[in-house]
Amino acid sequence: MSTPLMNHLAIIMDGNGRWAINQEKPRVFGHQVGAQTAKKIIDACVQKKIPYLTLYTFSKENWSRPKDEVETLMDLLSMMLEGELENMLRNNIRFNVVGKIEDLPKKTREFTLYTIEKTKNNTGLVLTLALSYGGRQEIIDAINSIIESGEKIINEDILKNHLYCPELPDPDLIIRTGGEYRLSNFLLWQSAYTEIYTSAKNWPEFDSEDLKKAFNEYENRNRTYGKV
Repeated sequence: MSTPLMNHLAIIMDGNGRWAINQEKPRVFGHQVGAQTAKKIIDACVQKKIPYLTLYTFSKENWSRPKDEVETLMDLLSMMLEGELENMLRNNIRFNVVGKIEDLPKKTREFTLYTIEKTKNNTGLVLTLALSYGGRQEIIDAINSIIESGEKIINEDILKNHLYCPELPDPDLIIRTGGEYRLSNFLLWQSAYTEIYTSAKNWPEFDSEDLKKAFNEYENRNRTYGKV
């Protein structure tokens, strides 16, 4: 079976803090540079006309990080959303979130919901940020939702339709930076047959050429989905 065109790309943006420490800078500096890297990769995906891009931005587990780092990350997210709204509208990007929006601080939550509303009619790239997200929690929430609906017998379609964003297609490729080889609770249900590509580069140093390398390797893979 040949490899189809890229429909949904997902990225685990790992290594911001380690990169900053290697530069003898505070961890927050790595997050700031990492945000600029995300902007460049989003623009590259727009140019490549990729329909869906999902970025693992802040996990449920990340709430356990030092309070000042979490607050800085939330402020940075708010600033990025405010600063990039015009660019999203100009590039026909529809903004989306997967995760527990209600967990976010009030200011960040308001910017998030406002950006979703302002871009909801755009028809280009669907940019999804995974915020306060955990794959296990998503599956648990889906099962509880199914129980509340009164369903007695569950199949894959029913469970999928109770996920946070059932309209999102399964990712074709997950890129993980930072030299790690795990999913870290990211899109566990959706990634059953997803191709995985790892980069030794930390996220702040990942660029469009690295993205091109990942795409080239993906295009040379043979996706059989368990078949011969």
